[in-house]
Amino acid sequence: MTHSIFTQLVQLGNRKDPVTGSVSSPIHLSTTFAHPGLGQSTGYDYSRTKNPTRDTLEEGLAILEGGVQAIVTSSGMSALQLVFQLFKPGAVIFVSRDLYGGSFRYFDHLEELGLASFAYFDTEEELADLVVAYDKVDGIFIETPTNPLMREVDIVSIAKVSKEAQALLIVDNTLLTPLRQKPLDLGADLVIHSGTKFLTGHNDILAGVVVAKTAELGEKLYWLSNTTGPTLSPFDCWLFIRSLKTLAVRFDRQEATARELVNWLEDEDRIQSTLYAGQGAMISIRLASEEFVGPFLEALKVFTYAESLGGVESLITYPTTQTHADIPEDLRESYGLTPDLLRLSIGLEDPKDLIQDIKAALDAVEG
Repeated sequence: MTHSIFTQLVQLGNRKDPVTGSVSSPIHLSTTFAHPGLGQSTGYDYSRTKNPTRDTLEEGLAILEGGVQAIVTSSGMSALQLVFQLFKPGAVIFVSRDLYGGSFRYFDHLEELGLASFAYFDTEEELADLVVAYDKVDGIFIETPTNPLMREVDIVSIAKVSKEAQALLIVDNTLLTPLRQKPLDLGADLVIHSGTKFLTGHNDILAGVVVAKTAELGEKLYWLSNTTGPTLSPFDCWLFIRSLKTLAVRFDRQEATARELVNWLEDEDRIQSTLYAGQGAMISIRLASEEFVGPFLEALKVFTYAESLGGVESLITYPTTQTHADIPEDLRESYGLTPDLLRLSIGLEDPKDLIQDIKAALDAVEG
């Protein structure tokens, strides 16, 4: 019998210790494991290679994303780096233009080293033009919705292009999670997450996730992970398991609050524009002027001015100087990431308090 995703999340790690009947999955902190005899193994030898607590987490994440193999890593960026080790030097990668600044920085670094070349697109038409312009393409990387402009990318359409070009399609699913979007079911080959964000959701765990659609890709990633060692610690794996149990409850509440805020923001004359993908808990807003950004941030009392997203506490980020500062100014402004834009990550607070906090900050700016 296949249970719903909500039941699977709550039950993750249960019944893993039949000897004691422990409801909470045990933490296996040992870095090494005893061999019963010469040439014999319990299945566990060294914790970088395989760990029981990490196995529980990876099995659960693979099921949630509908994949064959999940690999958890020490950060979202280490997950991205793990995936790009699949490509040989000289690889050509097409990337959706609006993306996390750290990803852009890493891609720029790979290009500087001569290990890969990257071409960016905003629309499906631009992607089609790239396919014609280049002799080959090895991979296509997209975020959807994009960060921070909250633009949706059609995974199914992009998947058709990737299959025809025999390129790997990699989708960053951080902002919507498998609760709202399952890229592997829509044609993607790999899904990545900054597990630090919604999946763990408490601003206290740094983690990354890669999920492969096929056994072949999963085996390659497993080998690379064991070889290069971006391993997530057993304790962080246990915290990750604990956090996933409340993911559905947290995300539903965060999304409901985000929608309530969007309805209010769209009627607020002092907000120039509101960017929202129609689902999820991420919103971007444009203030009337760049000059208002500093005073507005300083006037907030409930929202915390900080980087990151997806936690139970509502955060507000200024991409221009924080998450996207490594993208050249003229480039980011050319596609709409202007200095009047702020990104909101909606938490579990009462929506009325969040609305009042923004209203009071706007009043303070006016005053």
